[in-house]
Amino acid sequence: MTWLLATILVPLVGAAVVAGMKKNDRLATLTALVVSLLTFLLVIPLWASYSPSGDRIQQKSSMDWIPNFGIHISFGIDGIALVMIAVIGLLVPIVVGALGLTDKLPAGRSAGGFLSLILVQEALTIAVFAATDVFLFYVLFEIMLIPMYFLIGGYGGANRQYAAVKFFLYSFLGGLIMLASAIGAYSLASDKLGKGTFDWETLVTVVRDAPLGTQIWLFIGFFLAFAIKAPLVPFHTWLPDAAGQAPIGVAVLLVGVLDKVGTFGFLRYCLPMFPDASKELAPWVLVLAVAGVLYGSILAAGQHDMKRFIAYVSIAHFGFIALGIFTFNEQAMVGSVSYMLNHSLATGMLIVVVGLIVMRGGSTKISDYGGMAKVTPLLGGMLLIAGLSTLSLPGTNSFISEFLVLMGSFVDYPVYTIIATVGMVLAAAYVLWLYQRVMQGPVRGDALIGAGGGPGTAIAPELGATKAIKDLGGREIAILAPMVVLIIALGFYPKPVLDTITPSVQATMSSVQGGK
Repeated sequence: MTWLLATILVPLVGAAVVAGMKKNDRLATLTALVVSLLTFLLVIPLWASYSPSGDRIQQKSSMDWIPNFGIHISFGIDGIALVMIAVIGLLVPIVVGALGLTDKLPAGRSAGGFLSLILVQEALTIAVFAATDVFLFYVLFEIMLIPMYFLIGGYGGANRQYAAVKFFLYSFLGGLIMLASAIGAYSLASDKLGKGTFDWETLVTVVRDAPLGTQIWLFIGFFLAFAIKAPLVPFHTWLPDAAGQAPIGVAVLLVGVLDKVGTFGFLRYCLPMFPDASKELAPWVLVLAVAGVLYGSILAAGQHDMKRFIAYVSIAHFGFIALGIFTFNEQAMVGSVSYMLNHSLATGMLIVVVGLIVMRGGSTKISDYGGMAKVTPLLGGMLLIAGLSTLSLPGTNSFISEFLVLMGSFVDYPVYTIIATVGMVLAAAYVLWLYQRVMQGPVRGDALIGAGGGPGTAIAPELGATKAIKDLGGREIAILAPMVVLIIALGFYPKPVLDTITPSVQATMSSVQGGK
């Protein structure tokens, strides 16, 4: 039993326990919180036992699954997978702890059912990042759609069924195309080795020597699956609907974690397995990446719904991450990987804060708010911190990531970099616009300051309320505090993260440069 296996199994077992607590929401919530915190604590020895200077894949474990076809249940991590598992371990306790503060479950739905799906989603997502058998990765890639489908379709907004089906079909189709390419890679291994295998490390050494034409076709199969998941333009249309209809906690995991499986797949599968095809098709991918930055930034300006606004800003960020990956520059790639982590923190906090606003105001429409900082100054401060991290202000965690991507990509692709920079500036402006509209200016609805005459409570009819609006309480501060600490700490001292991911990036670069 490795630390990695324990990190996968604990939330899975916890989900089974919580699922049986349908009649006691309080006990189910407390149990899920304990399980998620235990999972996060397991990340600490997992991180401590990882050696950046050691083997590329560590914490290995493997057992036969379908030996006749060379299929194994195999897990292991590199530095890139490790940081993504760490952010999952952090975000899930926040989602569980925020239940009731950011989301009200539909009538007749129990917290036990909702939280058991959250824990299953956590276990499957960790397993996806840790899988080292390509067939196992495909199976997990598809299975992890199921809990997210039920989380959106069962607990989301008015159009939740449409959003859930669209999310599922897009990702499921991408997975099927990836399976065809995986079978093609298996056949290449069978021809060269005399027996087929889905072992990732073996396939990297076999498929990379295939003719360019073969590589391109196999690359396209994997790339389409990951481009949909990322999501890159024009494969992005499922995200605004899914994020807009998902409960706040589910949106945190969807935008903060699940989408990163796409960019992770570029790094783990597309580049090392198909280095020649990656270099051949990189200019086309860069066009999609830059188009995504501009498209997401411009579309964000036209959004009236806060959750859809965040989704479009995230589309711009994912384009920026793809830019750093496919410039094949070590600096830019390190920046992209660290951006995957930092985007999860910044966007996760932004979505949680929006959820706290919506629970107070009863609406997701930006136009229904104004001047809330006068009534809820702590909540206004939290929205500002999350916004500043999202726009990569120096001193916040996202700055070093964006800086490394710009520095690295400018070397070989200055035009793409300049265009992407314009798009990111627009996205930053729109985040400030969101804060200005919601928190500054006159309090909408002629809000009446509470009896004490100071900030803290208000009555705001146009915020969908005829009740008092209060500032952050102790539980809400406790939920947001870890993210605030990490945003500031990683802004001033990103070295632990960069030291962890750099060797894995260098190994990926070595695989690409070792192509024909």
